[in-house]
Amino acid sequence: MDRYPVVIIGGGPAGLTAAYELTKQGIQSVVLEKGDKVGGISRTETYKGYRFDIGGHRFFTKVEAVKQFWKEILEDDFIKVPRLSRIYYGGKFYNYPLSLVNTLTNLGPIQSFFILLSYLKAKAKAKLNGWVEPETFEDWVIDCFGERLYRIFFKTYTEKVWGIPCNKICADWAAQRIQGMSLKRAVINALFGSQNAKSLIKEFDYPRLGPGMMWERCQEMVERRGSPVHLQSSVTRIDREGTRIKQITVQQGDQTFQLTGDHFISSMPVTKLLHCLDPLPPDEVLQAARSLKYRDFLIVSLVVNQPDLFPDNWLYIHSPEFKVGRIQNFKNWSPEMVPDPSKTCLGMEYFCSEGDELWEMPDAELIKLATQEAIGLGLGVRPGDVEDGVVIRQYKAYPVYDGEYRKHLQVIQDYLETFENLQTVGRNGMHRYNNQDHSMLTAMLAVKNILGEFHSLWDVNTERSYHEEFTKDEWKSSAKKSDTLEPSLSQA
Repeated sequence: MDRYPVVIIGGGPAGLTAAYELTKQGIQSVVLEKGDKVGGISRTETYKGYRFDIGGHRFFTKVEAVKQFWKEILEDDFIKVPRLSRIYYGGKFYNYPLSLVNTLTNLGPIQSFFILLSYLKAKAKAKLNGWVEPETFEDWVIDCFGERLYRIFFKTYTEKVWGIPCNKICADWAAQRIQGMSLKRAVINALFGSQNAKSLIKEFDYPRLGPGMMWERCQEMVERRGSPVHLQSSVTRIDREGTRIKQITVQQGDQTFQLTGDHFISSMPVTKLLHCLDPLPPDEVLQAARSLKYRDFLIVSLVVNQPDLFPDNWLYIHSPEFKVGRIQNFKNWSPEMVPDPSKTCLGMEYFCSEGDELWEMPDAELIKLATQEAIGLGLGVRPGDVEDGVVIRQYKAYPVYDGEYRKHLQVIQDYLETFENLQTVGRNGMHRYNNQDHSMLTAMLAVKNILGEFHSLWDVNTERSYHEEFTKDEWKSSAKKSDTLEPSLSQA
């Protein structure tokens, strides 16, 4: 049985950020990663020299501590990438962010008139009846854009992503992902070029070999400083005494071993974490865990015998007649992602759930489907152009914000906050749709807590980490200092 000052479960952005920040304080940790490489859903997969993301990952943040972290790890291995993405709907491509001329041309004057009328109707209704905070995604979008635009652009894509009706999705999802936007704001952006939403930035940093380059480099640095990272290592049991974690059991191939520690940081799915505890949590906590849902994801990467297809980094496919939800053009993220300049690599992304028709479809059939859809979309892919393909399936890619997730998550949060030496971080560790920078921020604050400060990770506001910059003074003053730094850590 080995002992470490800090045991970290999960080798994605949150887990590795915690390990790296601890090494800067001279504190040793061990990282346990279930997969065969680090990075979580921010990893970069490789197939015959072609590199591709599990979804595209822009490196943009206004959190200064995260920005500094990225620069410390990769230094000059970032490239500047111009942002270009469009929406495909009804056989036409719509610029995103909105271009007024492009949108009016595609929609036509009659459709555009009715969209404006629908928007004005929604605003008049809110003014007449009094504004009520929206409870569902459908209500939120209609309030901001009107019902007609909601049905054209938002409904079909969102239901494709989540597999449930928009009136069953919590408004939290819209508030987080489309923050600060409305039809009025979109028109102002189109007319005057004004821009203030993170999701619409015009360029971003990107590692030249993909996001996995960041986390592979971070792994090397952490291990070089004496904190091991174990791959293909699954946590199967977490022993506790009351509200204190004592040891964990790890399965690594045919080997089983135990680890003890003073502190534990977990980014594993919180539902699995709770079921690994021994003794198990109370029944109401387990019931809440069983009630949380996830959306899975698979990507079909196609090698296309064409040097250039379309200029976008990615495309959103809103048309319901196509099963693909989003398409990445990895050569437009970084030329080094594609080893042969005469080829293009497309990532056809399908949102699904484990066990459903798409998820269970054999790889050969998925490659055939993706090829047919790439041709049918009119992206410049011709019959016979697709030379090869590979399928990657990603479990628990997205925590689902259904109508009941908030109350279930509150039960879990209240229970986890009673633990003395366990903190959960990251997207799956907190069942929140965190971007990479936000997951990293929760890990940074978890380390500060180990050093004696008091931060409630659950109070870290997603929009705040998106849109505001933490100043050095604000960062320092946000914590109340504690003199309870454990001797085992101060001497580590």
